[in-house]
Amino acid sequence: MANKGMLVVLSAPSGCGKDTVFTELCKRRDDIVKSVSATTRKPRSGEVDGVNYYFISENEFKRLINSKGLLEYTVYNGCYYGTPVKGVEKAINDGKICFLIIEVEGGQNIMKLRPDCVSVFLLPPSLKELEKRLKGRNTDSDECIKNRLEHAEYEISFADVYKYNIVNDDLKIAVDKLEEIIETELIAHNR
Repeated sequence: MANKGMLVVLSAPSGCGKDTVFTELCKRRDDIVKSVSATTRKPRSGEVDGVNYYFISENEFKRLINSKGLLEYTVYNGCYYGTPVKGVEKAINDGKICFLIIEVEGGQNIMKLRPDCVSVFLLPPSLKELEKRLKGRNTDSDECIKNRLEHAEYEISFADVYKYNIVNDDLKIAVDKLEEIIETELIAHNR
């Protein structure tokens, strides 16, 4: 009998390494997929429709909202972002572990709608270390980093809402812990 798929919500403040941890986990397992979000914003250079996002019009997005075609959605900087139900359900029905790498508000919405999901919050070792990582990227102004750190403090206050917390102090250890969680939850989901 084939394994049933599973939904995993992974949240973390900016700079905590959620994409890096996810990428490393994907190198170890072939049963993992990332949900592709829909957005009304224009594609950035190098982004591919259907890979990075589904780039759709505002009217199409509102149709998805009205037809209950989204698990969750939000408006950020005047653009809509959301998780299409169809892709998530297909992945789970195909026996895949479908990851939603999502911000805290969206994560909480998913947890309410899908109490069967596995929720994981990735934490920085400290705010000082997070500040060091953000500065090390050399992509943001000091003001932007200050805002990201303030937002990170706010997001971290929701860590206890998630079933699992992982401190990303060492990449290999963080990925090991995430894989351990996946294995434990797969056993529970497939009983």
